[in-house]
Amino acid sequence: MPPEDELLKFQLLPKTQSIDLGSVLSVMQTALMLVDLDRRVDFINKHACILLGCTSTINAGLPLDELLSACGVDVEMELSNEIHLVSTRRARLADGRVINIKATRLPEAGWVLTLDDISSFVRDAELARSDPLTGLANRGTMETEIMRLLAANETLALFFLDLDRFKVVNDCLGHQSGDALLRNVAERLLEIAGEGDLVARLGGDEFAIVKPGIDSAEEAKVFASRMVEVIGRTYVIEDQTMNIGASVGVVLAPADGSNFNILLRNADLALYRAKEEGRGRFRFFDSSMDRRMQDRRAMEIDLRRALALQEFRLVYQPQFQVHSTNIIGFEALLRWETTQRGLVAPLAFIPIAEETGLIIEIGAWVLCTACNEAASWDKAISIAVNVSPLQLRDGRFFDTVIAALAQSCLDPERLELEITESALLEDTDAVVALLHKLRAMGIRIAMDDFGTGYSSLSYLQKFPFDKIKIDQSFIQGIMDNPKSSAIIRAVVAIGASLGITTIAEGVETPEQFDVIQAEGCCEVQGYLTGRPMSAAEALVAQQSSQTFVPRECKDEPGPTSPRPS
Repeated sequence: MPPEDELLKFQLLPKTQSIDLGSVLSVMQTALMLVDLDRRVDFINKHACILLGCTSTINAGLPLDELLSACGVDVEMELSNEIHLVSTRRARLADGRVINIKATRLPEAGWVLTLDDISSFVRDAELARSDPLTGLANRGTMETEIMRLLAANETLALFFLDLDRFKVVNDCLGHQSGDALLRNVAERLLEIAGEGDLVARLGGDEFAIVKPGIDSAEEAKVFASRMVEVIGRTYVIEDQTMNIGASVGVVLAPADGSNFNILLRNADLALYRAKEEGRGRFRFFDSSMDRRMQDRRAMEIDLRRALALQEFRLVYQPQFQVHSTNIIGFEALLRWETTQRGLVAPLAFIPIAEETGLIIEIGAWVLCTACNEAASWDKAISIAVNVSPLQLRDGRFFDTVIAALAQSCLDPERLELEITESALLEDTDAVVALLHKLRAMGIRIAMDDFGTGYSSLSYLQKFPFDKIKIDQSFIQGIMDNPKSSAIIRAVVAIGASLGITTIAEGVETPEQFDVIQAEGCCEVQGYLTGRPMSAAEALVAQQSSQTFVPRECKDEPGPTSPRPS
């Protein structure tokens, strides 16, 4: 803004004495100007000059519109002839500031214009409607826009987007890089959005686009596919290459909902289905999703009740040495049976327990119960307990293990904790530090489902596992797929070179057993060698030094039941 002495050059002297300037100025405490009936400026005071920041000489009697234009104010004032009527216009100055101009009709004299700087008010209002990180609209603005469209009986499509693998990027590269990535995502969404579309960030890594006028699922499908493709392209930020994906839930209004909350809930259900089916895709809402979510909520309520009423129980599947055929341990497997639902498959309730966080309490119960049962067994027998990734990230897990061992008086060397690669995928350093702390107590650590992830070998470098469990999917294909045998051979060789025990799970036939024995696998577990049994049966089995005789088990059900992992 020019110095004040420069601005004063542009202060106009009155061209007539018909107005008592002294009396007017004595009551006005703000920037003002007086305009005659011909819309020419009679007077502009010092405060108005400073506020407007005019940079060229203005002669007395200059038309109002020319004066405003000369000062960089692109607005045409509407001056009413109705006495005492106040009309208001908002204008943005060349430097970005925003002012309000109020014009009041004076009797027989023209108008008095007052000017107020409302920049901070406008800035705060804009921030309240937008996301501070990306500059996109926020949830409140999106809600207002959707309700406006619905009130006008307009059709629209809502695309609800969540980034895949964003947390991994954020944790590995830091929040600064994560924020930069979110801004890049926002830019890409703005690029593909059409005129009249609203792009919003709802928080975290959730975004949305509102497209008015869409009532065709086919048209929405084309745009949703475009979103997934564009967001999934590689990002290069601060010399770092980042690869994420996008999952999108799509709803059409008013078909899928007549208000904002219903539409957003249904879009969230569709998004959940997209993630559940493998991420990096889009799904439209349908009513079955709502019914499924209601079933899921009912399952969650029943899980909480089961935890309170101790409706869970454990069964134990034996593990044998391949060459001696002697029993060397058991794996604890979780079972849940209710009067209403009957026996509930682990695959039906474990994912819900994971999502709701109940797995932490359930896992603590499993660990404590398994240790108590194993404490009465032969001292050479180990007990393996599956551990959820969520448990490992819980700050109380180490104390939970200590409490279970102390209460049961179980030798830590008899406890084996089984974890999956997903437990190491996030917060790797913290999890590895915890595993080292547990292993220092004598507890053994096994990697479960080895070979199903994409980076198993890197984890073997980061932590010295005691055991590798070869996933049952390789065992089941061992007779028909030569690649399965090659993978098993490679895993066994890796284990032998690193001094790590290998165990094959899901062995069901003598032919499968023969192959894993020939490949040099150390231990075996599956329906061929022993079904899951009660704690009492496990006690009898190990006390009798039970061995197994390989046999066909055609009357047995399928592979080993899923565990909480």
